[in-house]
Amino acid sequence: MNFNLTLLGQTIAFIIFVWFCMKFIWPVLMNAIEARQTQIADGIAAGEKGQASLLEAKVQASKVLAEARAQAKTILDQAQTRAGEIVETAKTDGETEKKRQLENARAEIALEVSKARDELRGQVAAIAIAGAEQILAREIKPETHRELLAGLAAKL
Repeated sequence: MNFNLTLLGQTIAFIIFVWFCMKFIWPVLMNAIEARQTQIADGIAAGEKGQASLLEAKVQASKVLAEARAQAKTILDQAQTRAGEIVETAKTDGETEKKRQLENARAEIALEVSKARDELRGQVAAIAIAGAEQILAREIKPETHRELLAGLAAKL
């Protein structure tokens, strides 16, 4: 094997090149790689934290939704109860008003019947007096008397 000066020069150049790379280039590359690893680790941690937050938000949302449903059911039950009370009150008021109007109508009918009777009595009395006057004004003949009574009966 023949070692010549070229091989020795290349070896020295290679050693200087390796030393230069290890001294100036290698630390810069390692810093960039470490920074990237830190960034990736932070991203993964943030993703896991986001997933945990998402699960917590889902649980919280389901709780809020359940509370809202329960509250809506309570409000609906209260509204139905109140509607039933209003209907019952309206029925009671309607029955009371119906009775009052019925009593007023009966009283008014009784008053009208009483007025009609009084009026009828007055008319009957007037007819009786008129009939008596006619009977007395004419002679008392049985035929005339029958005719007058028939006319009086027709008027009644």
